Amino acid sequence: MRLRTLAACVAIAGTVSGAAIAISDLLSKEPVPPELAQAGSWMPQGPEAPRNIDILVTLPATAWAEDAPDLGPLPLLQVAFADVPVRAIEPPLSTWSRDIAPGETLDFLLSEAGLAAPERAAVALALGAEYDLRRLRPGHSVTVVSTMDGSPRTVSLAVEDGVRIEVLFGEQLSTQVVAPDPEIATLAGEAVIDSSIFAALGEAGIPARFSVDLAQMLGGTVDFRREMAGGETLRLLWREARVGEERIGQPELAFAALEIGGSLYEIVWPDDGSGQATIYVDGEVLRVFAQPVEGARLSSVFGRRTHPVFGNVRMHTGVDFAAARGTPVQSTAPGRVSFIGWRGGYGRVVEISHGSDTVTRYAHLSAVPEDLAQGQRVAAGDVIGRVGATGTATGPNLHYEVLVDGRPTDPLSDDRLAEAAEREADDTAALSRLAEARALLNENLGSEIAETATERL
Repeated sequence: MRLRTLAACVAIAGTVSGAAIAISDLLSKEPVPPELAQAGSWMPQGPEAPRNIDILVTLPATAWAEDAPDLGPLPLLQVAFADVPVRAIEPPLSTWSRDIAPGETLDFLLSEAGLAAPERAAVALALGAEYDLRRLRPGHSVTVVSTMDGSPRTVSLAVEDGVRIEVLFGEQLSTQVVAPDPEIATLAGEAVIDSSIFAALGEAGIPARFSVDLAQMLGGTVDFRREMAGGETLRLLWREARVGEERIGQPELAFAALEIGGSLYEIVWPDDGSGQATIYVDGEVLRVFAQPVEGARLSSVFGRRTHPVFGNVRMHTGVDFAAARGTPVQSTAPGRVSFIGWRGGYGRVVEISHGSDTVTRYAHLSAVPEDLAQGQRVAAGDVIGRVGATGTATGPNLHYEVLVDGRPTDPLSDDRLAEAAEREADDTAALSRLAEARALLNENLGSEIAETATERL
């Protein structure tokens, strides 16, 4: 029985083997190479233990087990895209810039920069809304930035004190004013006077315009021509507004010390913008004086002169200070406003009474503060108007007069205004300001001459 069964199994196996061979013959007439058969039967083996390594990493046996779970295909990595808009490519730009020369107008420069007439008109209107174009002068500059096809992008006008007015082109014109944030630098210097204060300052590299301020302050107290023998030393302390290395605006005097004929004259200017200066002689308050226009040039003095408009010789009843239109005009002493209005060739005028016999007159004004009224009390240094050219004037300036009992006197030599200011002066505070100014001068000069001088100061 067993033999039959075994025989049957052999028969079946033979049949299957025969069928396999037959199929193999059908698929290929050549036998399978042994190397290929061996490669087909290869199975991965677990890694051998590393040799000569102190740390042995043992992998779990299931990692190589034949019955390890089918993890399936690895998921595809997801790519994340940042939600950032694509930046538009800016077209190349060209820049044209030039300073205004004498006799040139804004329209002329804009035309030279390639702007069409409608664009020039629009730019002038936009700039004029922020700046009085009548104040344009040589040294101001215009800059135009355009695309390569000539379409303007920005037009900027650089004026005084580092201020820049920009017109931006877009769907609509827009204007912005860019003002610098300057730092205040304190400087000191000294000059030896041989011929004149003006020449001495120029030789010492000190702004020569300070000679005007000194003439205003000491003109009625010191006779420079008669009392100065030559060789006097003038020491000055001043402030400058700067943006980087560039000076913005005009420098302002803070302190001056000058010894003449055995007397030491000193002047302290405040830093509060009031313009009210104090004059000292040998350490005591002599007078308080407020300049009508800070930093202005004294263009004409009191006395007979050839009239600049009519050409004949006339008495000039005051002094003139040349300054830009709109520059603040300040009261030179405390008093009460007695007149606001127009007086023929004087143009727009403000008059201030100082006591019963003295009046100061400020003429050719372009404007007067809206809140200034007749009968109002003002202090020295209060703004009472703006420089202009109203009336008979060849250009913007302040005509400043001092009248005593109705008669004009020399504003630079009359002492009545000083007396009016002294009645309101605080000597204690004034002496304190003098001590601070002396110390600051010594600190900034830092020389042996300064140290010797301040021993007397």
